[in-house]
Amino acid sequence: MGDNMCDKVTCIDGIIIVNKKIGLPKWYNPGINKIALEAFHNMRECAKEEKVNLEIISGFRSYEYQKKIYQEYVNKFGMEKTDTFSAKPGHSEHQTGLAFDICDDSDNFIGTKEDLWLKNNAYKFGFIIRYPKGKEYITGYKYEPWHVRYVGCFVAKRIFERNITLEEYFNLQNF
Repeated sequence: MGDNMCDKVTCIDGIIIVNKKIGLPKWYNPGINKIALEAFHNMRECAKEEKVNLEIISGFRSYEYQKKIYQEYVNKFGMEKTDTFSAKPGHSEHQTGLAFDICDDSDNFIGTKEDLWLKNNAYKFGFIIRYPKGKEYITGYKYEPWHVRYVGCFVAKRIFERNITLEEYFNLQNF
């Protein structure tokens, strides 16, 4: 999944791990992952059959771009609040090319038909809701049902069935 990058970044069982404690090097710049993008396109087509429209509003972000976004949020909201919803540079899953924000990256997304569809179906295409409700103490981020992360169908199904986070799946005690 990491296109042979697992020797250069933190991986467990071929899954790139990025969170508040485990980061990526500044130079890590793979662009959007082709397998994840293809899986998204398949997911979008299936959703369309149920009259649900899924669009990527944010995909790959370089270290430098994340640095810019993060600083803008800090300037607007302060660091403490920003750290609940935005990753520091080098700690954003978007830098892996495996994470997408879908449709609306705000709380307006919660409860929409797109939100409900993703919750029930994303795993079938290899995606997880990366920052699930009630797991903020584990992920360190607020509930973000629009933020999906490609981990492959095998891992995504197990995470979905157990209603756990990626950290719990790999037994990473972060927070």
